Amino acid sequence: MTTIGKRVFLDSMTRRLIFIAGTAKIRVFLLCIILCSCNALKRVDADEALLVKNTIYADGKKVTDTDIQSLISQKPNSNLLGFPLRLHLYNLAKPNPDSSYQAWLHKKEKREQRLINWLSKKQVDSLGESFLVKGYSEWLKKIGEAPVIIDTSKTCKSLQRMSAYYGNRGYFNNTTTFTIDSTKREQRAEISYKIDLGNAYMIDTLTKKTASKAIDSLYALNFKNSLIKEGEQFDLSNFNKERERLTSIFRNTGVYNFQESSITFNILRDTSTTRGDRGMDVELNIDNLKKRGDSTLTTTEYEVFTFNKINIYADYRFDDDPNDLQSVDYNNYTIYFKDKLRYKPKALTDAIFIEKDSIYRELNKIRTYRQISNLNTFRYPTIELEEDSTQNKLKTNIYLSARPKYSLETNLDVTHSNIQRLGIAFSSALITRNVFGGAETLNISARGSFGLLSDQDLPEDFFSEIGGDINLTFPRIWLPFNTKKIIPYYMLPQTRMTVGTSFQKNIGLDKQTLNAVLGYNWTPSSTKRNELELLNVQFVRNVNPENFFNVYQNSYRLLDGVADRFDDPTEFPELAELFETPEGTTEPRLIIPSGTSGFTNSILDNTVTSNIDDRRLVNTIEERRQRLTEDNLIFTTNYSFSKNNKTSINDLSFYQFRFKVEGAGNLLSLVSNIIPFEENNDGNGLVFGVAYSQYVKTEFDFIKHWQLSPTNVLAMRSFAGIAIPYGNSNNIPFVRSYFAGGSNDNRAWNPYSLGPGSTQNLNDFNEANLKLAFNLEYRFPIIGNIKGALFADAGNIWNVFDDVEDPEATFNGFSSLKDIALGTGMGIRYDFTYFVFRLDVGFKTYNPALETSKRWFSDYNLGNAVYNIGINYPF
Repeated sequence: MTTIGKRVFLDSMTRRLIFIAGTAKIRVFLLCIILCSCNALKRVDADEALLVKNTIYADGKKVTDTDIQSLISQKPNSNLLGFPLRLHLYNLAKPNPDSSYQAWLHKKEKREQRLINWLSKKQVDSLGESFLVKGYSEWLKKIGEAPVIIDTSKTCKSLQRMSAYYGNRGYFNNTTTFTIDSTKREQRAEISYKIDLGNAYMIDTLTKKTASKAIDSLYALNFKNSLIKEGEQFDLSNFNKERERLTSIFRNTGVYNFQESSITFNILRDTSTTRGDRGMDVELNIDNLKKRGDSTLTTTEYEVFTFNKINIYADYRFDDDPNDLQSVDYNNYTIYFKDKLRYKPKALTDAIFIEKDSIYRELNKIRTYRQISNLNTFRYPTIELEEDSTQNKLKTNIYLSARPKYSLETNLDVTHSNIQRLGIAFSSALITRNVFGGAETLNISARGSFGLLSDQDLPEDFFSEIGGDINLTFPRIWLPFNTKKIIPYYMLPQTRMTVGTSFQKNIGLDKQTLNAVLGYNWTPSSTKRNELELLNVQFVRNVNPENFFNVYQNSYRLLDGVADRFDDPTEFPELAELFETPEGTTEPRLIIPSGTSGFTNSILDNTVTSNIDDRRLVNTIEERRQRLTEDNLIFTTNYSFSKNNKTSINDLSFYQFRFKVEGAGNLLSLVSNIIPFEENNDGNGLVFGVAYSQYVKTEFDFIKHWQLSPTNVLAMRSFAGIAIPYGNSNNIPFVRSYFAGGSNDNRAWNPYSLGPGSTQNLNDFNEANLKLAFNLEYRFPIIGNIKGALFADAGNIWNVFDDVEDPEATFNGFSSLKDIALGTGMGIRYDFTYFVFRLDVGFKTYNPALETSKRWFSDYNLGNAVYNIGINYPF
């Protein structure tokens, strides 16, 4: 072959190798899919079929009710976005790893002996039990899922369940069948369940038979709310609910010992020709109380009981001798104690809703349990009832076992954020119970965090923050007037007084914060909560305001960009001392802080001539610097209401709602009309030399979860918040404003990096006073405790009714909704039972900061993806 021929051949081979290498990953990926697809039937015998779908039809109509779907015994293999991942993992496992190992070991005549000579007999035997040989297959079977082979016996069992289900709803004459339909794919089939409901049975007559006079009277008073009504379709669930309703009524109207088993129903089907074969006669029977002795069963009529004597045993111990206890009577209660009563009698009796001469109510007993537990002073109480059947009276003994007077709690966390690369946070709290004898709780806590900052350009890379709080909680509403009628004690009222402070070093402008709170909260029910902060005072002092341009680098770059046209000392000698040339560079830069402040003053004072755009930009930067470096005094009152109808930790279909309204500075404004305050150059009132903030703020937050299947959930969140400054303020304090982005918000943007409006990275920490956010997330299982999620996050922040005039950053009506950013992505979570660790990857699907023609999918790639780590679900 000639030299030219060799060169052409080599070039051809090189191009071919490059092409092969460039497509290798795609080919491997496609090959894996093909292999997995062919492998789905690996554990399915020739005479078997893999179940791929179930369909239920009732009277020819497709049924999608999850309750009915759950009656099916056999369900298709789970899938991840349509792909049966767990099935393929199971198929990768060896069916009999022991036999496979022995076959390999004896495949060659001398293999076993060579291994024994090299290792030992015991090690060769243990090799067969190792993870690589046996454990690996067992692990794959554990995380995988065996193929669901159609089993007609289980199909018939499913039909029986469906027949019983519809029978319990009045369709007693329903008939059920099923068909197995082969699909176009080999050895795969679908099952169709078909139910012919027939005619539903109706309740024609409802009669009652009660053995006790007291029960008969109580039933008559509550008959109109019965869940079983004449003329309605039979539904067994209504009978169960009616039994529960009546039991609750009787136990809350004096019949403390009522047994739910006393309620039975006699149901007779009417087959007369006058009403056809769908009529039913229902008889309600309420028997007497049954008491089982050693060898006999006796019955007695139910009676209404009232409380005769109520005893409270404070600091009770099981080994206490009743003869050694002292007692004191207070408001018809007798309180027993040993040596010394450590509690104010009123504090104990206010937590008890059982009153002398009142009838027994189960609800009051439950409320007593809740309120005593809410005191945080006693362990869960014991309430004992002793019956005097001759007088229909009850003697009540309430045993209270005290928690330790003092307890110490400590916590240690490793933290990470966009500000800190790595941080260690600790906290410690000393809890003192029953401080003043009224079940008050004093909590003295200290906290601190230390670590490394993320920004390498800052003069220091080490930060610290320390703080402490003193929190005093009263188990009542602490006001000069009585609130018992408005907020009764069964609503678990609390008063909270808090004083705290914190100090930051090398974080931002090194803030010092002092805060004080006087707040109240009460819970009318297990689903509703109210919080009122009558006073919330926060004072923020910036210790190091001259460090502004070191912290807010974007603002510095903008200002330095304007200064580039004035850094020639020959042309502007009066500005020469404002610049320096850093080592290793040739470009002069403004000196922080003397250069930045000097240049800003020169532009705004017209010491040097500049164009309108430069002057406007410098003025904007200076206004932001003044706002973020000034001290803040925030004197607010706020109220929030929340509702959550989640019944338990396993309830996957629920909603949460929260509403909050806050007003700041109004009390100080009223005082200023009586006592004139000093004013600054802008005419704002000063308290202790600081201009107080004045604004009104409101928020709506709604979360809804839908359970689409036993394991799949669709979660939605919507949020709207606005803070409007007025009176003594032209803007909202930084600590009370909104930001967008982050692990619990729009996950395609980092915290503080989205907005306002269509601006892009205008500041290092972007914030505004109006926020809209909408989130949608589909959650599904992957393998074991590993879960997956697909999400879409929309929202943004804007300035409105404040001193920001930039049209790109302000909300100007419905036309500004085009600036709502959209981020989509996926996440993976690991459920540790007590908390969930998650990693989310967000992509900028619609970026309002870009040109209109480039907003969709311009940054939709891994290079511009944002990775967020979080604990627990974002909503």
